Amino acid sequence: MAKIIVAPVSDLPGGRRLVEAEGKRIVVFNLGGEFFALSDRCPHQGGSLCAGLVSGHVESSTPGEYRYSRRGEMVRCPWHYWEFDIRTGKSWFDPKRVQLRQYPAHVEPGAALVEGPYLAETFAVRVEDSYVVVEA
Repeated sequence: MAKIIVAPVSDLPGGRRLVEAEGKRIVVFNLGGEFFALSDRCPHQGGSLCAGLVSGHVESSTPGEYRYSRRGEMVRCPWHYWEFDIRTGKSWFDPKRVQLRQYPAHVEPGAALVEGPYLAETFAVRVEDSYVVVEA
């Protein structure tokens, strides 16, 4: 699998970013410093999840009683409102059968992404009295 550099961490302070890699559209989410990458295509009819609403989860044990949890961890397809867990890619209504493809996402230091060896041209340097002399 190809390694795709998405953006500096500071450019995703709690949002999402759409990237394309080898013909695939992938949406990357930042959930409090944890990064998750999912297919941008809703399995229902192909809506872009990058354009979807990010929300939490509403549960109700009895009529008229609601509990809101997991703020910012669910994404809703903008076309028909199918909901998916950003952390797992699983649909809320049928998690065993319907889910988004997940891609590994993690943070790496910039130096690790652009490794050498780099060769720099060097020149001999010596000090004569109070002057620095470069021999080129």
